Amino acid sequence: MITLSLVIPTYNESQNIVPLIHQAASVLKKNLDNFEIIIVDDDSPDETWKVAGELAKENGHVRVIRRCNERGLATAVVTGWKAAEGEILGVMDGDLQHPPETLNALLNAMFHKKADIAVASRNMVEGGVREWNILRRWVSWGGALLTAIMLPGILRTVRDPMSGYFFIRRPVIESIHLKPEGYKILLEVLARGSYQTVVEVPYIFNGRKQGGSKFGFKQVLKFLKHLGQLSWETGQLERFVRFCTVGFSGIFVNEGALQLFTEVGGLYYVHSSCLAVELAIMSNFILNEIWTFRDQSQQQSGTIHRLIRFLKFNLICAMGALLNVTTLWALTEWAGLHYLLSNLMGIALSTLWNYGLNSNITWDVTIERKAGNP
Repeated sequence: MITLSLVIPTYNESQNIVPLIHQAASVLKKNLDNFEIIIVDDDSPDETWKVAGELAKENGHVRVIRRCNERGLATAVVTGWKAAEGEILGVMDGDLQHPPETLNALLNAMFHKKADIAVASRNMVEGGVREWNILRRWVSWGGALLTAIMLPGILRTVRDPMSGYFFIRRPVIESIHLKPEGYKILLEVLARGSYQTVVEVPYIFNGRKQGGSKFGFKQVLKFLKHLGQLSWETGQLERFVRFCTVGFSGIFVNEGALQLFTEVGGLYYVHSSCLAVELAIMSNFILNEIWTFRDQSQQQSGTIHRLIRFLKFNLICAMGALLNVTTLWALTEWAGLHYLLSNLMGIALSTLWNYGLNSNITWDVTIERKAGNP
């Protein structure tokens, strides 16, 4: 019985694959007797598959799969996992940016900490990234933020959901159909898999020494498509639409209350506006409580719990309103945009703010998974 199957997807990595296999095998041999390293190559023009194949003739732990009619990191990983024989399935990049010595920590998490999933994380105290420019860092940060909004609860499970370096136990994905898109396979596993315990270990993401980076605009678009697909299939996109619908209804409550307090109640319109805003927030909270986040609110239905949620909702929405006004002012005064366009952008940002924080904090959304999860 093979204990570990480590899949390494490759494309034009002929300069890196030999030292990577040597280093990874050396680390694994110190911990395991039975393991396999599966190279899944997408018919690289530089013949990575051929270089790896020659090495496989000398090393019985190495297998090579050459794909000629399909391309993509995530699908290559799934291809490797389907061919794997190990009880534990792993993945790491083929460019030496994932340090092989971190395999020790991942194995320790699986064996001694009894993890169902062990993730090498760049977002821990001792983790990090070398040689990334500011744009790449902002793209990574933005991707994690968008993930927190579209898949609430993920960041409570894993601090680095964008990691491409991790181990899983076979039962985590055994009963599901993986449909990855692009290069972020861990998101697919976290959203669809069956697991209880996730352990993260820190690592430093190294700069590429040989070959060119595969990262680009096309990969970003595939990530966005994949994230949207996962959000839709887990029901989180529908939840977001409900939240926006409730927010839209709040506009009418706000306008109606403003007119009522000002024209009927005789209040100064600024004072009326403050009351109208609070009334709209209360209306939105009630509708979100009984419709948007009904499943979450039913889990903690007591009066105290509802009061705490209302206070959280109120504070988050107040900060969202401040973000809206600040965006309106900044884009109008500094960027020279028309104030109505600036306001629309402010509304969009505050909506994402309100949903992101309320779904992760106020109602504490958890993605529904297969049986075997808490």
